Amino acid sequence: MGSDFELLVVAENQSSADVYLNAAVLEIQRIENLLSEFKPDSETSLINNNAGIAPVNVSEEVFQIIARAISISSLTQGAFDISMAPLKKIYQFKNSDFNLPSEKDIANQLALTGYKNIQLSGDTTVFLPNKGMAISFAAIGKGYAADQVTKRWKSMGLQNGVISAAGDLCAMGRNADGQIWKIGVANPDNTAENIAWMPVANMAVATSGDYEQYFIYNNERYSHTINPVNGRPCKSLKSVTVISPSAELSDALATAVYVLGIEKGLFLIDQLPNTHSLIVDEFNKVHLSGNSIFEYET
Repeated sequence: MGSDFELLVVAENQSSADVYLNAAVLEIQRIENLLSEFKPDSETSLINNNAGIAPVNVSEEVFQIIARAISISSLTQGAFDISMAPLKKIYQFKNSDFNLPSEKDIANQLALTGYKNIQLSGDTTVFLPNKGMAISFAAIGKGYAADQVTKRWKSMGLQNGVISAAGDLCAMGRNADGQIWKIGVANPDNTAENIAWMPVANMAVATSGDYEQYFIYNNERYSHTINPVNGRPCKSLKSVTVISPSAELSDALATAVYVLGIEKGLFLIDQLPNTHSLIVDEFNKVHLSGNSIFEYET
């Protein structure tokens, strides 16, 4: 999935731990084979390769992930959108020299996006009606994998563990000392430090930010996260952390809030049950959602 997974279990012995860990690795690999846009035989690649050609019959699992993604897109007014993959093609974020694409290039790629254009049929078929359209689970796949590992572990009888995947995290039960897991929120300017902590018991955390990938262009700082609505890289926020009952939801919401900005983003979070957010703006000021569970010192 283009990122490292860290798996931690609290078990009676190493032999028991290995059983849980091996099961988790197999589950992550299974999901990667379903969702990766870089694997030619994945269901995602099959959907993308048939854009503008024909509907594709997919598994019930992938069909439901796409359906939930569309629902989140609607909830966030398009700030989260799995169909914005074509926009990534015109941004050379991995190059040392960063330049904004032309207005024409952005408009051309925007014409190939839009969650409302993803067509789902009741017989679990998915169709992207225009050639060049593509979907990507980059902003939701790792969270979904973490949720599925959690379900797998619980079905095996494991009560305490953590799944961490490059900013997405699920925490089950308690740590080896019997205490509720405490997860740190990194300082965007120095990730070796934490600016806040949160108790996490059977909850999931996701963080989106520009502190690992950002670019300066004409004295302005741009993130590698692209706004699906206008096709431009986001700016003004350094990081967004969201905690909710699901890593898939936290993953998607962290991206959406990053795109929406402070006011609209926190308003959205405050409408959702058991969901909290912490935002760090470009001036390192911290903004918290209502009824915050974050432990933060001003």
